[in-house]
Amino acid sequence: MEEQRTVRPASKQEISQIMEVLSAAKKIMRSSGNVNQWIGGYPSEETVLCDISLGHGFVVEDSGKVTGYFACVPSPEPTYAKIYEGQWLDDNLPYHVVHRIGSYPDVHGVFKSIMEWCFEKDSNIRIDTHRDNRIMQHNILKEGFAYCGIIYLENGDERLAYQKLLRK
Repeated sequence: MEEQRTVRPASKQEISQIMEVLSAAKKIMRSSGNVNQWIGGYPSEETVLCDISLGHGFVVEDSGKVTGYFACVPSPEPTYAKIYEGQWLDDNLPYHVVHRIGSYPDVHGVFKSIMEWCFEKDSNIRIDTHRDNRIMQHNILKEGFAYCGIIYLENGDERLAYQKLLRK
């Protein structure tokens, strides 16, 4: 039987499943040498519940099991207002930002499924990741995003910023 993958809005009732997915994603980060991203309890249950209540939290589901989570947030993203050592591909069009992507290590193609879903929603997507998150950088570039420069989070932490703009 072929696995059925869907991407759909997350529900508050799924918070424990989502937190399990994000915990597994943290383990992947740590084992690959990325020890400085998603620290201090981030992303917290409160952050995810906020995503969900705003309509920005989504799950990837394989044959009825939650296997991935992400937030897809409409612009503007305040931390993207200034970009250093580069520039956005377009700084006028509205966009969506993808945050908090996580999945289980044994589930493949989740990032690709998320991006396909996001590009059905908007032709202009931005994303950022930690300099040490080599796995995410690989996935971002593999999906055709362009490296645009460096942004800084509200707490001052540096992130590598990317954008992909589909011309219609």
